[in-house]
Amino acid sequence: MYQDLTKNNGFLILSCLIMGISACNGGKDSKTSADSTTTPVVTKLVPGTPMKYDSSKRYIYLTWDDSPQPPGTTICKRIFEEEGVKATFFAVGMHHGIEPRRKRTIDSIRNAYPQFLLANHSYSHAFRDNYNYFYTHIDTAVADFLRAEKAMNIPVKIIRMPGRNTWAANGEVHGPKSSEMVAKRLDSLGYKIIGWDIEWQFVKGSTPKQSPTELVKLINDKFESGYTERENSIVILAHDRMFQNGAHIDSLRRFIQLLKEDKRNAFETIDHYPSVQNK
Repeated sequence: MYQDLTKNNGFLILSCLIMGISACNGGKDSKTSADSTTTPVVTKLVPGTPMKYDSSKRYIYLTWDDSPQPPGTTICKRIFEEEGVKATFFAVGMHHGIEPRRKRTIDSIRNAYPQFLLANHSYSHAFRDNYNYFYTHIDTAVADFLRAEKAMNIPVKIIRMPGRNTWAANGEVHGPKSSEMVAKRLDSLGYKIIGWDIEWQFVKGSTPKQSPTELVKLINDKFESGYTERENSIVILAHDRMFQNGAHIDSLRRFIQLLKEDKRNAFETIDHYPSVQNK
């Protein structure tokens, strides 16, 4: 009988211990409790992350050249932020290296993805606009783009040629004959080269030529005629320095607001352009 009581008491003690542990865990085992407090993993978007296209949308790629050019670059960036649109800044290495303020501007663009994308517009801007020499010296020109990529820590292999409306991707190159050989070399190295469908031109140094209304009409005409590089996509070129004073800043804001009125329009960064995504 003593042995039976001992066995029963032992069973009771073991049962109490198990119940106590369970009570400390709120009636759940330790694994379940730990799992219930696990923080969901959030995947951070990185430049080049693929996107799915909506055939009912018209994709607009705002691409601004020659960054950083204070105060134009920071003003454009602020307008885009306030209007909630995406844009790509094609940066020039020699502009970036002038002073710490410009380096901070480039850092702020690079770190603002997915709203903004930093891309490559060469280091020297074709040896300070010496286009003929630049494009006839292929090795030196390619090295100039690679230098810019390294100096500014550009996160994507996307280039715009200085002074040339050239396109290249996946072995297909077209544009001016003068830049063809450099484009082919860059394409062979895995770079995508982006030209433009429409330029917001400037006169007298940096004054916008077209009004916002004229530019939007031109965009609509291009979409309706299908006369764009890629279907349902339009690449707009402008320069940061065009938007430094009140009237020109107002023109930029009005331009964005007019585009936003058409609900078909969707703004994207150039890493989502069809040829860059191999579409």
